Amino acid sequence: MLLVAPAADPVDFAILGAGAIGSIMGAHLAHAGHRVVMLARGARAQQIERDGLRTTGLSGLSQRVAVLTDPSQLRAAAVLVIATKTYGTDAALAPLHAAKIDVALSIQNGMMKNEQLSACLGRAAVLGCLANTSGELLSGGVALFTRNANIFVGELDGADSARAQRIAGTLDAAGVRARAVQNIQSLEWCKFASWVGMMVLSVTLRAETWKCALDPGGALLLVRLVREIGSLAQAQGVTLSDQSTLPVATLCQGTEQQGVEVVQRFGAELKISAPEHRMSTLQDLLAGRRLEVEETLGYAARVARECGVTLPLLDSFYPLVAALDRTRS
Repeated sequence: MLLVAPAADPVDFAILGAGAIGSIMGAHLAHAGHRVVMLARGARAQQIERDGLRTTGLSGLSQRVAVLTDPSQLRAAAVLVIATKTYGTDAALAPLHAAKIDVALSIQNGMMKNEQLSACLGRAAVLGCLANTSGELLSGGVALFTRNANIFVGELDGADSARAQRIAGTLDAAGVRARAVQNIQSLEWCKFASWVGMMVLSVTLRAETWKCALDPGGALLLVRLVREIGSLAQAQGVTLSDQSTLPVATLCQGTEQQGVEVVQRFGAELKISAPEHRMSTLQDLLAGRRLEVEETLGYAARVARECGVTLPLLDSFYPLVAALDRTRS
């Protein structure tokens, strides 16, 4: 079902998933004059049709956009952005096989996303991407924009790319900070290392992100988890970088105490710059939504086994977080 615009019309950006970040991107792009269609379902699709995309926090927008509840009706898009939760990605992409998509990128968590996009649309159409940007979809449907650091876009083979520069420039000009890079796979792994540590802390402590990072015990655990995922990345031939949410290369090279101090400084800065920030996984846990466990922690555990890399902390926390997901009341 199409709610606003004809599906046959080509669009500049089709955004699959109308949660916080998808809504923030869509609202800013539409406000800047780009043709945007949101691929959404159920009550969220009806909400957008009725009220438009609305943001608060770092921006205050109310923007009408096209909405498709049947993704198979999408005929063509210059850029497809995947902003859904990681579970069910293959099923969500299946209706888009027939669409003419020039470029696709995913801001999802984890490292499976590029493989899944490539299987659906072909590797040549896929750009690597990570969002060091945060938000929260409030109960009334407004997207709270809490952190606008950077969205990185780049070619999977590390080449310089006019299309990556064009997409990043478009997002940046629309008000969502973005930059084209040539080391996107390194950055994706480094973001994943940071995300795993903060995800585990957030769902076990159930606290704002700055509190998790500022606490000495939380900071130590975060450093150790980052180091484990960093070792897995290096086993894949990935060179670690400090260009991420946390300076992963530095955390993996220094002493644990030095790492704790770095993480605590990050927590202190976050307390000032984004005191309301909560990991999306914590938001899901508190709202009773399914957690992204198998596609993130489970994926890392499986790859580690294949590579013969030992990740003792992950091997403990992966089943614990999975148990939290299954048994919460």
